[in-house]
Amino acid sequence: MNNTVFRLRQMLLGWGCVGLIYNSTDRWQAPGTVLQPGAIDRLIPFDPAGVWLYLSFFLLIPVAYLACPTERLPWLRTSFQLSALAAGAAFMAWPTTLSYPPNDGNSLSSSLLAALTSIDSAQNCFPSLHMALTVLAIWALHDARQPAKNVLFWLWGLAIAFSIIQLRRHLFIDLVSGTGLGLAVGWLCQRFVNPPSRLEEGAAT
Repeated sequence: MNNTVFRLRQMLLGWGCVGLIYNSTDRWQAPGTVLQPGAIDRLIPFDPAGVWLYLSFFLLIPVAYLACPTERLPWLRTSFQLSALAAGAAFMAWPTTLSYPPNDGNSLSSSLLAALTSIDSAQNCFPSLHMALTVLAIWALHDARQPAKNVLFWLWGLAIAFSIIQLRRHLFIDLVSGTGLGLAVGWLCQRFVNPPSRLEEGAAT
């Protein structure tokens, strides 16, 4: 199979599963408990300008699937799927939402944020699936031979995390739980679901 087609198929199976579960749970869950901002959230003022960094998440995911080592693709796909299942279970068991600040500016950033919020869930806050996928994508791109590139990817991830709070799409506690979810699922998949020998087999199909 052509390598690019293989990569795109893995992205469809992984990221597509995330979208299906995220949107389904949003439709089926009960009204959410309103989470209250903590000290770190209050230190970061709401600013629609953060929408540009926030949207770079939708570039990071394709970069991960198209640029990570081929043998990591089955792991990345499975990690996305299991993260979505775990987060979806949490969304159904304990629906959460936020008190969203008004976005009444006239800038392009404000307009873009308004368009984003009109199609995004007002719930599905804890844990942050957005953050879990960011962690997994950067993990997939890790290259021990290029530490400078690794640092750049992690800085990108931190910038996305900052923008998530800046836009009040999530709170800090959501990001911490999402990071924990991504790390736990990634480790479990690496250890039990897609160990190295099976990753190589998956890349060859």
